[in-house]
Amino acid sequence: MDTEAQPTERDRSSRPEPEAVEGRSRFALLSRITDWLPGGWITLTLLTCLAFLLVLNTFVAQPFQIPSGSMEQGLRIGDRVLVNKLVYRFGAQPRRGDVVVFDGTGYFGDADYIKRVVGVGGDHVVCCDKKGRIEVNGRSVDETAFLHPGDTPSAVPFDVVVPDGRLFVLGDHRSDSSDSRDHLGSPGGGMIPVKDVIGRADWIVWPYAHWTRLTRPAAYARVPAAGAVHG
Repeated sequence: MDTEAQPTERDRSSRPEPEAVEGRSRFALLSRITDWLPGGWITLTLLTCLAFLLVLNTFVAQPFQIPSGSMEQGLRIGDRVLVNKLVYRFGAQPRRGDVVVFDGTGYFGDADYIKRVVGVGGDHVVCCDKKGRIEVNGRSVDETAFLHPGDTPSAVPFDVVVPDGRLFVLGDHRSDSSDSRDHLGSPGGGMIPVKDVIGRADWIVWPYAHWTRLTRPAAYARVPAAGAVHG
């Protein structure tokens, strides 16, 4: 019986494993695709990389070029920033001090804009205190670390309460920035809907000499929550 069993075992071992068959089928399919594509494997590789970059650009991170001097001196004309598009997708909200890119259609103009968040939903934002500083929820904010040299926090006085789900945004170069102050009388009161925020600018990636990470300034760390009692 042993001599009869041996050929049976050899027959079984000679059969290709299912994984090997599946692997060959995939390779055959890829071979057919590359035979059909002009350029073969090189074209397929380039198309795969392009698809990956498209998904990355759409859902994860996207580069934006700075078109004006409204965020100087930190962001200069021609700088390219990498915008994190995932940071606000899973329940997190923009915070005071974040530099955000948003769609300004219907509020600022039919374009994307980059500004700094000064007030979030429920915040009481006032300009200015006795020393000329912006106040948020009764706390004065020292903006000298990022405000453009020679600029005051605002030449335009304002006293606003930011509605829930919206943001009050300003450029760092206040004398050269069209921002929430310029649209206080417009629909929405110059406040940007959080849903129109594309993402947070996290890095300056070009030019290389200006490469740096954009961090949230400590100036807003002591601002109390909206509606908090303080004295």
